[in-house]
Amino acid sequence: MSDPFLDKTTLPDGTLLCLYKHDGDFVLEYDGLELMSTNLTCSERMLADLGCAELREGAPGRPEHPRVLIGGLGMGFTLKRVLELVGSPATVDVAELMGQVIEWNRTYLVEHNGPLLDDPRTNVIQADLFDCLGEGDYYDAILIDIDDTPDALITRDNAKLYTPIFLSLLRDSLNPGGCLAYWMAEPSPRLEKALKKEGFHLEEHPAKPHEQSDEARHRIYVARPVY
Repeated sequence: MSDPFLDKTTLPDGTLLCLYKHDGDFVLEYDGLELMSTNLTCSERMLADLGCAELREGAPGRPEHPRVLIGGLGMGFTLKRVLELVGSPATVDVAELMGQVIEWNRTYLVEHNGPLLDDPRTNVIQADLFDCLGEGDYYDAILIDIDDTPDALITRDNAKLYTPIFLSLLRDSLNPGGCLAYWMAEPSPRLEKALKKEGFHLEEHPAKPHEQSDEARHRIYVARPVY
């Protein structure tokens, strides 16, 4: 028996994103392949843990009002963890290109994560992450979970998210002491090289898709500008 189909949307390049529910878990498929699931949340939460380590309530030197930008809403795993970490007051902007993904988080996925988008600290922006930078907004952490790697893009237009121009925008959008964190499905020498070339100090952290996984195949890259 096939998994119960819930909804679908089309990416700018024509590729289908489909939402299913199977055995109590929600599954997001991209081009017929599983992209993410509510049963596999470990590495997405780890992105928040590492990117917001210095923004936790009670952390020494924590800003009075932390500001975080998340690139890619997905199923809300990273957003949920960020909200748990940063406390209040705080502002968490989320850039998500696909309106239907935002709608799924307001409807179907509320069953799993709760009303994350109704939290007064959350500000969802339906836009390309590239277009959310350079407008005078500054962040203490920028967390990006959009593509598997720069060589495995969700849409071809995402290639611009790994260019020197974009990495420079990211650098210039960080408050002093702020950090940038990328989720990658696997090690990405190309991303490492690009970040180092743009003047970031880089840390690489292996990450498991599930707490019980034997292999930590994913990667979280934490990058800080070198001044």
